[in-house]
Amino acid sequence: MSKDYYNILGVDRKASKEDVKKAFRKLAHKFHPDKKGGDEAKFKELNEAYSVLSDDKKRAEYDAYGRVFSDGAGGGASGGANPFEGFDFGGFGSNFEGVDLGDVFGEFFGGGKERARRGRDISIDLELPFNEAVFGTERKVLLGKTGFCETCSGSGAAPRSEMLTCTMCNGRGKIHETKRSFFGSFSTVATCTTCQGRGKVAKEKCHACHGVGVRRKDEEIALRIPPGIEDGEVIRLTGGGEAVAGGTAGDLYVKIHVKKHPLFTKEGNNLTTNLSIKLSTALLGGEYKIQTLDGDLTVKVPAGVSLGEILRVRGKGIPYDKNKRGDLLIKLSIELPTKLSKEAQRLVEELKKEGI
Repeated sequence: MSKDYYNILGVDRKASKEDVKKAFRKLAHKFHPDKKGGDEAKFKELNEAYSVLSDDKKRAEYDAYGRVFSDGAGGGASGGANPFEGFDFGGFGSNFEGVDLGDVFGEFFGGGKERARRGRDISIDLELPFNEAVFGTERKVLLGKTGFCETCSGSGAAPRSEMLTCTMCNGRGKIHETKRSFFGSFSTVATCTTCQGRGKVAKEKCHACHGVGVRRKDEEIALRIPPGIEDGEVIRLTGGGEAVAGGTAGDLYVKIHVKKHPLFTKEGNNLTTNLSIKLSTALLGGEYKIQTLDGDLTVKVPAGVSLGEILRVRGKGIPYDKNKRGDLLIKLSIELPTKLSKEAQRLVEELKKEGI
């Protein structure tokens, strides 16, 4: 019977390559034979499963037929899928205890790749009145943060200054670095700190940012709040975060806090409110002037309404989908008098005789 490689690694059959890799790293760290408490047989089984599931062709054959036809029948890691290929695990002994294999494997799998430089994200909180959250608004916030220099537009050069080839990276903007680990030497690519990845340096530096291209400053940022935003929602402004020399700015995250309204609450695209009417109005009908977010409005209460009935005023709710709006829902309650005059008691007795 063929082995269940997915079960061996503890992953779902729909698991991505990254999920497979993460599962293997975790289990390999646990069962490596040179590690205290390791299991050589289990480690070989994990290695075999990973060699198949990390290779698209082998995995497709395994999923279809339950076995692998290419490059042998899965007798261990062969080919580029095996993260341990070419390395000798011998000699670690007790020194293997406590080693963070995640960092080492991360260097191996990411070797030679340069991470794009990106500034730090910023998060702020913004409180809005209920009305502004319903209809949307625009706000300006003043942030003290690192931004691109306006004088040199982020180049770091003084106006009309000659640009020279960086001697540190020979104009490439990148420098190769070699790091040693338990598994050998790994080459990585880093941004040149002299030219900040530009490949050129200014003969005369910008006086405002001293040639860095970014500087600390107060920056006013305009925010557009969409209609109907909910309490706790977050708005993301790309590039509104901290700037970094030779890279892209981070993002600005704005968490919205909506103040409660004394009269209205939200239910989807609708607004709800309560209206207390007299008993006589409930019986005979009548008109009431109520407050809405659009101004005062007169509503007609039909005769014979019951406690808890809802009147619907169309188009007075939350704006959505361009020019559409939800409705205003008015929940009725009936005021019952605590004391009755003699005349009122007489009239109620008459109504009682009528079966009302």
